This record gives sequence, C-alpha cells and structure tokens, in this order.
Amino acid sequence: MAEIAVVGAGIAGLATAAALARRGHAVTVIEERTDTGSGAGISVWPNALAALDHLGLGDQVRAAGGRITAGAIRWKDGRWLRRPAGERIVTALGEPLVVLQRAALRDVLAGALSPGTVIEGVGVRELSSTAAGMRLHLTDSSTRDVDAVVGADGTGSVVARHLNGPLLHRYAGYTAWRGVASISIDPDLAGETMGAGAEVGHVPMGGERTYWFATERAAEGASAPQGELGYLQEKFASWAAPIPAMLAATDPTEVLRNDLYDRGPARRWAMGPVVLVGDAAHPMRPHLGQGGCQALEDAAVLGAFVELSPDLPRAFAAFESFRRRRVRAIAAESRLIGRVVNLRPAALSALASRATVVLPETLVTRHLASIAARSAFRLPARDDAQSA
Repeated sequence: MAEIAVVGAGIAGLATAAALARRGHAVTVIEERTDTGSGAGISVWPNALAALDHLGLGDQVRAAGGRITAGAIRWKDGRWLRRPAGERIVTALGEPLVVLQRAALRDVLAGALSPGTVIEGVGVRELSSTAAGMRLHLTDSSTRDVDAVVGADGTGSVVARHLNGPLLHRYAGYTAWRGVASISIDPDLAGETMGAGAEVGHVPMGGERTYWFATERAAEGASAPQGELGYLQEKFASWAAPIPAMLAATDPTEVLRNDLYDRGPARRWAMGPVVLVGDAAHPMRPHLGQGGCQALEDAAVLGAFVELSPDLPRAFAAFESFRRRRVRAIAAESRLIGRVVNLRPAALSALASRATVVLPETLVTRHLASIAARSAFRLPARDDAQSA
C-alpha cells in the first residue's frame, strides 16, 4: 500500500483519490481553498458515466441530475440549425447525458472517500524528491513526505510546473457566464443558441432547474457596471425563448463570470512518482463539454493502471502514453470551436456557426459518439500497462 498525495480537490482530484483508494492506497487530498462554492452545472456525458460506473459511482450521479436526450442548435431568432432526434442521440451515445450541480458531483465523489481524506486551507508551494518518494512543501511551512503525488491542481498547476518548468497561461480572448435558473424548459430545447460572436447554452437539470452558460469576446478582467445578470438580460433580450425567461429566473448573486484561460497540454504528464490529471495535464476549453468528463476518464484509467502495475512510476508513465492521444484531439477540437464562435469581425463568426447546418446529421452524430459515447471510454488492458 502506497501513501499518495493528490493536490487539488476539484472533480479530477476527488475522482482520482476515489480511484486510488479503491485500490487500497492511503490517499490524502490537499486543497488550498476552504470554500469551493456550489458552482453552476456540469454535463456528464456517457463516456464519463462509463468511467464513473467503473468507480462504482455512476448511479449516484444519474440520480442527482436531469437526464438529457436532445442536442439542438438554433440561431438567436429561434430558427433551427441542427435538431437531431433524441432517440438517435441516445442510441449513438449509449444513454442520455446527465446534467447536475457541480457541488452535487463533488459530494458524490467526496462521499467515496474516508472521513479526513481531504485537507483544506493549505496549499503546495513546491515539491522535492526524497530517497523514498516525494516531499510536499506546504503553504503553512510544514512538509509532508509521500510515496507518490498526483497533480490535479488545474491550469496553474504547481505540480505541472514541477515536471515542466514555466507554462504559458494565456487569456483565450473571451469570457463565460454560468448560472442555474429556477425554471424548467422544454427538453427539446436542450442545447445551444448561437449569435454573431456569442452563444448561450441551456439544459434542464431536473427539479424545475435549468443550467445555462453564455460566452462572448471581452477584454480580460472586464465587468458589467450594471451587474453581470443585468448585462446578459440586456444583451439577450431579443433572443429566442427560453433565454429571456431563463435569465429572469436566475438569482443575480449566483451568476458566475470567469474569463477563459488556455494553456497547451503539459509536455510531460508523468515522471517518476509524480503524475498529472485533468486540467493540470490537458487544459480544455468548454465547448465540447468534456473538461470534467475527461478528468473523470483520467481518474478511472489511472486507477486501472495502478491496479495493473504495482510499480507506481511505471503505472504513471503507462497512463500518460495511453491517454495522451485521445485527450489531445478533444482539446484541439474544443479550442477550434472556441475560435470559430469568437471570430472577428462577428459576421465571420455568424457565417461559420450557421454553416454547420450543411454537415450531414449522420456524420455529426458519428463524430460526437467517438468523443462522448459510453463506448468511447476505454480502460487499459494488461498489455497497455506492460508497454510503457
């Protein structure tokens, strides 16, 4: 049994801790923040549900959210750009996707850990090697010696910098708002509404709630003088239903605004007894809804490699080799979609967004399944563990 420190108590960190604890390892999760907030919503696609099933947590997540079968795209005046049949999507993906509050997902993941596993209010300043493993130098001036470290500490990861040196952390050029409205919407409208240089997503969460997000090109660090919700209500006042009513049913104090930052994937995900997962390894823009989903895949796959190989450095190296190709393609596509939605001048963005209607539905569905279907998630075989 190894003593493993997981740095970061987000989705990637908690899921990875659960995966490693299931294999009998002593896991500690270190999180600098003490108030992670309830967050907005998150879409858990069937590929991630398959990963959660492997961790024994899939049914709890399904029970905590709303199940979505649609994936429509409309123009801001309500005209359909793409309206796939719900049964076709479910058939292609293997099951509906689940939308739930991020806090609810964190609760499910944290519930799989023993009490006291997560230590909050202390961060990691740096890492150093010891004869037996790794030493964490913490922000409270203490140190902690462990056999191995998992970096799940996001795009600004201390652990990623330990492995790679300085990493360029850049503003993507646009910002995102997220919120949860106390209103139900027609399930057939689940999806996105597009405009020139802007988009709004809206999906039912169950229980008379709707998760929504919006993106727009904006100056870094900007804010709305009239309040973020007020700004959105003005901007999207003429957009098709359910957007105006959805915003009107949102608590202004619960609206989150976050500038989107990007960073290329870490050159090195693993070295010796240190490995990266989630955004620490492969930051991902939100346009395919796969950031958290790929973190959940990481957790299940890393746990499987650790089970296949008792040598942690070997397991970590095999994990990197196995996961890098799939994640690289998804991150690149997410980045491309973000650039198209936010093209300047906005007229180019409008043309590019509306051009998606010419793509055959079968082609789009097949491509989506390659990313997000249950069958897209793959666990390693013993040969994968031995090939590193």
